[in-house]
Amino acid sequence: MNLHYLLLRLLRRFLPEPLIRFLLRQEVILRPGLETRQPAEAAARYVRALRRHGRSLAENRVLVFGYGGNFAIGAELVRAGARQTVLLDRFAPPDDRRNRLLLYQYPELFTLKQGRVHPQEPYLVVVHDDVRRLETYEPFDLVVSSSVYEHLDDPDGLTAALAAHTAPQGVHIHYIDLRDHYFRLPFEMLKFSESVWKRWLNPTSNLNRLRLRDYQRIFEKYFSELHIQVLDRDPQAFARARPFIRPEFLTGDDDHDTVTLIEIIAIAPKGRYPAAPL
Repeated sequence: MNLHYLLLRLLRRFLPEPLIRFLLRQEVILRPGLETRQPAEAAARYVRALRRHGRSLAENRVLVFGYGGNFAIGAELVRAGARQTVLLDRFAPPDDRRNRLLLYQYPELFTLKQGRVHPQEPYLVVVHDDVRRLETYEPFDLVVSSSVYEHLDDPDGLTAALAAHTAPQGVHIHYIDLRDHYFRLPFEMLKFSESVWKRWLNPTSNLNRLRLRDYQRIFEKYFSELHIQVLDRDPQAFARARPFIRPEFLTGDDDHDTVTLIEIIAIAPKGRYPAAPL
């Protein structure tokens, strides 16, 4: 067992979450996701994925699931053609330091009120709540996320809620990182039982340790059409870790088990449920 890894995981497990968020926003030790670091590229990636499936962003009502506190991804999606972008995050408060820069970069989309940056509605709407409590009459044409799904505590229930708020022919695009987020050892977290992982090693940001087959099962349950593209594998790291990986994480198919990064495009939810206004 890697003692260095265990010490780092224990430290990460018990550090206060406000300190973790501070380090993340200062980019000290921890690195924010693409939507925070390069929001224009994140938006362009969604546009490219839509085009591959014959879709356009134009006039779409978009939900960014787990936007991370930086309003810029919403601004980029509006500039790229979205009619409205709703930024949803249950945990991350607005990143005031980064968002102040947006007043100069997107003057048509943000204003300063009482020292805080506010998006211009109806083009941009910010919601800090659980998606299972989200209330809106109008469904979303597009739901997107990047490096969010691997942190969900109830991916099945949350996917059901997201599908319920999606238009009949709506599209989901999700980029999911299957690696242990101590990236030097991408499969290390798969060596531990669920009880040990949850009690001692799971970071406060939560890594659910789901694999490719798990996400396939979830999205097939709620959508009529599913496309999963493997974006990266790490067979060398997997070969080193494999003797110690618990059997519940193995399928016996290296093409599956070595996957580290996926793109999920899910189209047309199978069922919708009534909702109240946003």
